[in-house]
Amino acid sequence: MTTAALEICNLNKTFRSGDAMTHALDRIDFTLGREEFVSIIGPSGCGKSTLLKIVAGLDVDYEGTVRLDDADVTGPSKEKGFIFQEHRLFPWLTVERNIAADLSLKDPDVRRRVDEMIGLVRLQGFEKAYPKQLSGGMSQRVAIARALLRNPKVLLLDEPFGALDAFTRNHMQESLLDIWRENRTSMLLVTHDIDEAIFLSNRVVVMDARPGKIKAVVSVDLPYPRNRVSSAFQALRTEVLSALNHVEEDTVSWHI
Repeated sequence: MTTAALEICNLNKTFRSGDAMTHALDRIDFTLGREEFVSIIGPSGCGKSTLLKIVAGLDVDYEGTVRLDDADVTGPSKEKGFIFQEHRLFPWLTVERNIAADLSLKDPDVRRRVDEMIGLVRLQGFEKAYPKQLSGGMSQRVAIARALLRNPKVLLLDEPFGALDAFTRNHMQESLLDIWRENRTSMLLVTHDIDEAIFLSNRVVVMDARPGKIKAVVSVDLPYPRNRVSSAFQALRTEVLSALNHVEEDTVSWHI
């Protein structure tokens, strides 16, 4: 993590609807290091998902600069993997064909890489299964494998476990951590879950709303694997929660 994979400088985003204007993001300055895992947390409407879409190149109508490995982000590309809350698998394709997507499994290199990804996300034995035969967590692992097959420089995750039950969510957090530690792809995660952010991340970015801006950045200097009930974990939880509480207080004051 010696240099930045992703650089965001003085990013401003305004939505226009007729004569109305909404200032969504305000002067966002942020870097994501190579092989770093960072989570973004904040109240609803603070622009977390908007920021992720800009980084993904899905929204290019903004002020400021977004650079990935010293190249301006001008649109979607295979260098940026994107995982949504819904897995978005093709229901008529098997696991292995969903991972390959537009690539042919007849290509020996593609076949090898797909097999590697299936092993990475621990889905051996389910290669021929269809999405309807998979659990929610397994489906998300297929989606992650599909994104990683393209060797992205950064993996963007927009609340990928938000629709899962608590037990499956915890299991998927551990799975994602294993994948990150093995693959070392830079990851940027949007979440509403404080424990999830601390459990996974090297840093937690706390955002304020109206307009969205960075309120605090909390470094998580705990060794992996992390104990959710340890005093050090709980101290960080309190620190992030305190920053969020200040956000809520500021939001209420602004609204009044």
